[in-house]
Amino acid sequence: MPDEHSRYSSNIALLIDADNASHQGIDPVLTVLAELGTVNIRRAYGNWRKQALKNWVDKLHRYGIEPQQQFDLTKGKNATDMKMTIDAMDLLYSERVDGFGIMSSDSDFMPMAMRIRQDGLPVYGFGSAKTPDAFKQACTRFIDVDALIKAENRKSGGANGEKGAVDEEVVALLIDAYDAAKRDENGYASLSAVGQRAGNRSSFDVRNYGYARLSDLIETIPNFQTEKRANGQVWVKRLR
Repeated sequence: MPDEHSRYSSNIALLIDADNASHQGIDPVLTVLAELGTVNIRRAYGNWRKQALKNWVDKLHRYGIEPQQQFDLTKGKNATDMKMTIDAMDLLYSERVDGFGIMSSDSDFMPMAMRIRQDGLPVYGFGSAKTPDAFKQACTRFIDVDALIKAENRKSGGANGEKGAVDEEVVALLIDAYDAAKRDENGYASLSAVGQRAGNRSSFDVRNYGYARLSDLIETIPNFQTEKRANGQVWVKRLR
């Protein structure tokens, strides 16, 4: 994660595939992207004549999102995907953007995400849990928008929701990351180092399971024991 100075000076672009993104997720998505910097570029793509996009219209004005009109010129062909990709490449080559948010559940954006990351820029993907793995893994982080919405509802006193179960694949990922991290004489590794190694291998994000921090999630996994030290840093030890 960038330091305070670089975070606030970073220019972030959010590109929204309105045909494949929930309008209800825009507020928590912008909150997550604040980790990277200021979201100065906000664009939503779609055919705004469609009734299916009417719920997005109010969001455009409320959140200062610039609508990008794309007509459905040919049945079965999606001009929106092409326009989003072209704009992303233009922004990338302009060297004015320090990170991207891609709000879509469409795997067609996998090559775009991979190309951006090859230039060293972070890509946060936001979509449904059913988003194909190809796009999820192409992103630096992929976050389930439905999980964000549920967490937002809990904060505002809305519908109750339980935290999601951590699947075996994530547990195995964290174990591998711990095994690869430097450990002290008592077998503890810095949780930030474990998280960094896990992030290098996977786009998984703790918010998909209803947690705000990796330390909150890892405390629920019986394979690990955590310890907070005097400097406030969390260290973790594998028990099994």
